[in-house]
Amino acid sequence: MLRKDLLRVSRAGGGYRPRFATREHRPLAARVLGTFESHVGERRGDLDDALAALEADAAESGGDFKLVRGLAALIERECVFETRAPVPPQRVRRAAFEAAEAVGVASETERETAIDRAADALGIEPGDVEASLYADRDVNEILVDADVRWDPDSLLEQYDLSLAQTALFDATEVRIRSNDPKRLVSAVKRLRLMYEVETTPEGRELVVTGPDALFSRTRRYGTAFARLLRTVAKSAEWELSATIDDRGRERTMRLSDGDVTVPGVEPVAEPDFDSGVEADFAGRFRGLDLDWTLVREPETLETGNRVMIPDFAFDYDHADFRLFFEVMGFWTPEYVAKKLGQLADVEDVDLLVAVDESLGVGEEIAARDHRVVSYSGTVRVKAIVDVLREYEAEFVADAAADLPESLSPDADAIGLDELADEHGVSVEAIEDKSFPDHELVGRTLVRPAVLEAAGEKLEAGMAFSEVESILDDYAIDDASAALSRLGFRVEWEGLGGGTVREKGE
Repeated sequence: MLRKDLLRVSRAGGGYRPRFATREHRPLAARVLGTFESHVGERRGDLDDALAALEADAAESGGDFKLVRGLAALIERECVFETRAPVPPQRVRRAAFEAAEAVGVASETERETAIDRAADALGIEPGDVEASLYADRDVNEILVDADVRWDPDSLLEQYDLSLAQTALFDATEVRIRSNDPKRLVSAVKRLRLMYEVETTPEGRELVVTGPDALFSRTRRYGTAFARLLRTVAKSAEWELSATIDDRGRERTMRLSDGDVTVPGVEPVAEPDFDSGVEADFAGRFRGLDLDWTLVREPETLETGNRVMIPDFAFDYDHADFRLFFEVMGFWTPEYVAKKLGQLADVEDVDLLVAVDESLGVGEEIAARDHRVVSYSGTVRVKAIVDVLREYEAEFVADAAADLPESLSPDADAIGLDELADEHGVSVEAIEDKSFPDHELVGRTLVRPAVLEAAGEKLEAGMAFSEVESILDDYAIDDASAALSRLGFRVEWEGLGGGTVREKGE
C-alpha cells in the first residue's frame, strides 16, 4: 500500500476510480529508479532534492507530483540507508553541548571554540566532530544499497497494485468473482475477514463485509482488504466491486484482471490459520499417533445457494470416510446467525462443530443433526478424539464383520499391523480373529514350526543383541515375547545390553 496522502483517484460521474499508471509513465519510472541508483553513497537529503526536482518537472509537464512520490515511496522501501559517522553522534552532541554551555556560544568564533573543546574532550579532530554532530538525522543518512527488485515495467505494475490497495483501505464491502474461488475463500479465512459466498446468475460471488458492519473502522481491516487484493490479482480472471466510504459518501469502485496484476515477486507470507485457537488445536492434534489425518481447509460444501469451506477435515486411514470440522469462535450476533444458517443447510456430510461456549448456540447446532463439542479458550483435543473414537468403533465393527472368523496369512511371520494393512482395516478389526496356522507372539503372528526352528538356534549365555539378529532372520520382531515363549529370559546389564538365560536360572 501507499500512504493515504499519495492516493490518486478519479471521482468522475460519481464513481471512484484509481488513476493507474500507463505506458506513457514508463520513462518517468525509469528516471525515478535511475535517481536512486545514481545517489548510492550520497546523503538522503541530496536524494530528496533530486526527487523534488523530478516532481517539479512532472508538474510543469502536466503530470502529477503524487505519482513521482508514490513511485519513490515504493523504491525507498527496498533501499538501505545507514548513519555514517567517525564517532557516535549522541556522544559527540553531548560533548559539544557541554563545551557550548561553558563557552557561551553567540558567534561563529565561539562556535569554533566549542567544537575544538569538544574535539579535545573526545580525543578526535574538530572535523570529525562536525561530521558526526548530526549524522543520524534522516537527511544525513547515506544511501548504501538501491538494488531494488523492479525494472520500470514491474515498478508500474507494483504501483498500480499498491494504489488499488490504498483505495480499498476505506472499503466497507467488497464483492469478488474469480476463476479460483476456493483459493480466494481460503485467503479470506486466513485474513479473518467476515464473508459469505452467494450464487448469482453470473456465478458464485464472494461478499466480504468490512469493519463498519461490526464496530468501527480499524487499520487491521484496511490492511486485510489490501492483502486480499494481492490474492485476487493473482487469479487469471476476476472482477471486484467495492463500496468505498469516501469522506462520508458512498462510492463504488470496480476493478478487474485488466486493471491490476501482481509483479513477478514473492508475496508477503500470509498466516496459516484463521485464529490462534485453530493453530493451537492443529499443533496438538498432529502430535498424536492416531488413525486419522488432519486436513486443513478441505473442499467446498454446498449450503443452500451459498458455499462454505470448513476449517478442517479428519480422514480415517482405514476407510473412505471424511469428518468435516468447523471451529466456531466469537463474532457478532449477525454473523453467528448467518453461520447457523449455513450449518442448517449443510447436508449429506458428517460435520463436527466446536463452539465457543460463550455463544450459547450449541443446542441449536445439535438440533441441525451435527456433532457438537463446546470449548472455552482452547479446543480440548480429548473431546475431539472421543468423537473420533466413536466413529472408529463403528468402522472396526463393520470391518470385522466383513472379514472371515479365521485368517491364515501366507507369510511364516507377520505383524498384526502389516496384516491389517493387507486387509485395509485397523489392527482392532483383526485382533479378535482366530489364526489357526499361526501363534501370536507379542504383536507378531508366527508359524509354530518357524518359532521352534528359531528356538533351536538359541542358547543360554548368548548376548541379547545376537539373539535379536537370529530372530530377525525369521522375521520375528518382538524378541522379548519370543524369548519368553521359548523358555528364556534376559538378564539386563545396565544400558549396555543383556545376556539370555533360561527361565529359572
